[in-house]
Amino acid sequence: MSNKYNIIIKRSNRKTLAIQITTDAQVIVRAPYRMPDSVIRGFVREKEGWIDDHLTKMIQKKEAIDRLPGLSREDIQRLADQALKTIPERVAYYAPLVGVTYGRITIRNQKTRWGSCSAQGNLNFNCLLMLTPPEVMDYVVVHELCHRKEMNHSPRFWTEVERILPDYKVRRKWLKEHGNALIARM
Repeated sequence: MSNKYNIIIKRSNRKTLAIQITTDAQVIVRAPYRMPDSVIRGFVREKEGWIDDHLTKMIQKKEAIDRLPGLSREDIQRLADQALKTIPERVAYYAPLVGVTYGRITIRNQKTRWGSCSAQGNLNFNCLLMLTPPEVMDYVVVHELCHRKEMNHSPRFWTEVERILPDYKVRRKWLKEHGNALIARM
């Protein structure tokens, strides 16, 4: 393997090779069980430019996140209070459009999730959604409401999300690109 990177190889039943750069700037190569190491090394050499570009971007993102000010307990409480007023209104607006009912709405300060939906129809939302653009918050609300119809991320689930928010991929991308920075402030 290339000495240039600290590469982790994860083998599985997959048929193709793939490279993943994690948020902590690790390079993971996903490979089929029976793929020879020489083929994997060649693939990594061929993709060095792409790996370099993405590692640089991830390191820059991490440095930017490290420079953001942390949120105090008071800040988080203020966000939670704001979310308790705002998010239930958004849920009430979108639920009839999705065609579902829901149970209790809870606001939390979580480090791993933006929202969740229980089998009983209770909805949980992260108070940090108040730091996202309104259309991103609406995406999370619609995402969780669509779980009332499909408790998975199947193609049917994503079709339902897209029916309500045709541009959901743009909103989801914003959350993927900026969400870790927001959560790191907790």
